[in-house]
Amino acid sequence: MFSRYYSACFMIVALSACIWPQPWLIIQPFFFWLLAIIMVLMGLTLSWSDFLNILKQPGSVCLGVVLQFLVMPLLAWLISLALGYPTEWLIGMLLVGVAPGGIASNALTYLAGGNVALSISMTLVSTLLSLFMTPLLTGCYLSTVIHVDKTGMLLSIAQIVILPVVVGLLAVHMLGEPRIRKVRCWLPGLSLGLIMIAVSTLVALNADNLNRLSWTLLLGVLIHNAFGLLSGYLLARCLGQPTANARAIGIEVGTQNTGLAMALALKHFTPLATLPGAIFSVSQNIFGVTLARYWRRNDQQSDEPL
Repeated sequence: MFSRYYSACFMIVALSACIWPQPWLIIQPFFFWLLAIIMVLMGLTLSWSDFLNILKQPGSVCLGVVLQFLVMPLLAWLISLALGYPTEWLIGMLLVGVAPGGIASNALTYLAGGNVALSISMTLVSTLLSLFMTPLLTGCYLSTVIHVDKTGMLLSIAQIVILPVVVGLLAVHMLGEPRIRKVRCWLPGLSLGLIMIAVSTLVALNADNLNRLSWTLLLGVLIHNAFGLLSGYLLARCLGQPTANARAIGIEVGTQNTGLAMALALKHFTPLATLPGAIFSVSQNIFGVTLARYWRRNDQQSDEPL
């Protein structure tokens, strides 16, 4: 039920954080721990069979991950240059672009009637690869703009993403699938709630900047998000992927781990660089749910007898 109204709840809570930021700033010292908990929950939703799914459809997984790390950074860079963004916004856009797939993509793929196993596999692979790909791509794109501490970013990703996911996987192994299965149905909703709290905390941190938000930044983030979703889907279809796979790939490409992007911006750059991630967090949920429901509605109409 919560996931059904998640986009509306997300907007209301984020708006409240922008209008009344002080209560949310209490969470700021625990922000990185909050992200780590979210990634532990992601690990708890996985099983060793998910790794076997990667071997069952390696071509589709590789295609989705390649598009993830190719399309989104390039789009972020081109949009930022075209709209003449200042350095802080450029950094924030790039960090969103080089982030791995977001865990919300799995729920959105299910809602869209896509290949959920493929979505989980792509999220898992892109998350693990982010340990190297995110610092590498950030350095490549931003080397002429600002110094990038690639080693520091690698260590941050290991602490915030990789280690917690491994902890979650080990917990599944030690406690056993039957015990974890009893609570697994609650984990997606809990993860979404924690993501909403994390993003709202950063919205509160940027409340003054958001009140003076430029329409050009909003436009750029919306274009980035929409083009990511559509280009991922269309490129997958053009390369021969079936509809269910293409939907999973499109959603995976256009749904980013914005929590990680904002955490890296906050730790290694400036709070202003978290703005694109905060906006993208809201837009990807609205766009993702809208597109998923459009696809599912088309499926239902096509199943109706003539």
